[in-house]
Amino acid sequence: MFIRLGYTISFVCDQPTPMMLMLDVHASRRKDVVAELAHRTTPPLALTHYFDDFGNRCTRVVAPAGETTFHSDLIVSDSGLPDAVRPELTGTPVEALPAEVLVYLLGSRYCETDRLVCKAWELFSHTPPGWARVQAICDFVHQHIQFGYEHADSKRGAWQGFEDRRGVCRDFAHLAVTLCRCMNIPARYCTGYLGDIGVAKSDAPMDFSAWFEVWLNGAWHTFDARHNTPRIGRVLLATGRDASDVAISNTFGPAHLSRFEVWTDETENYATPFLDTAPLALIA
Repeated sequence: MFIRLGYTISFVCDQPTPMMLMLDVHASRRKDVVAELAHRTTPPLALTHYFDDFGNRCTRVVAPAGETTFHSDLIVSDSGLPDAVRPELTGTPVEALPAEVLVYLLGSRYCETDRLVCKAWELFSHTPPGWARVQAICDFVHQHIQFGYEHADSKRGAWQGFEDRRGVCRDFAHLAVTLCRCMNIPARYCTGYLGDIGVAKSDAPMDFSAWFEVWLNGAWHTFDARHNTPRIGRVLLATGRDASDVAISNTFGPAHLSRFEVWTDETENYATPFLDTAPLALIA
């Protein structure tokens, strides 16, 4: 199957403002891009790119005073299969974990392991280690937090999400990641596209989604505490310790978000025009 995805995002700045954006499809999915109209800006601006310490592709730009709009449009090939389920995985003891995943056992800005470790062991020490334990954590978080866009709060971390019992997808992910780390399961925060493919269409405006991955038996595996069911058509943008590592934009000066549109839809057309202005470039 094929998925058309992209965004149009605008900022208004009072003065020339350096910005850092994290809106590229993750390197692990670049091979699946079959058509692309890569990043464009209105007005046209010089963009430079680099990879951060987590392997995410970042964009640097200086936005002028006034409104700047960022556009992207892609078509990716997807298996059409739901997230894999591997209940036979038993996990890896901390002493046998590779060094590069140890950072995902530690507390971070939005994942306060020190405040939740006792609660985590109280709730999950009796569960079988590995996949079953992570699923038990997802079940708990899914039932514990009430989802609602009106509950969004960029300052809320896992502890406050646990206390408030409400939030958006990032709150589900932060709490699940934190509880996994408390139980010695490396877990990292993920952001990307997740459309209403294979499920009932939502009336809510499309947005980027948050989920998480855990390290079990030598590989990263996808979990989603908000939906708590395997989904079709995830396209990863970035991974990190928590939402602070994968923010779609960091502005080094005042900037007002004036437009935010995201799309993620199944398509059969390889060359759908971008906003009816230019054809996508086909990738051999």
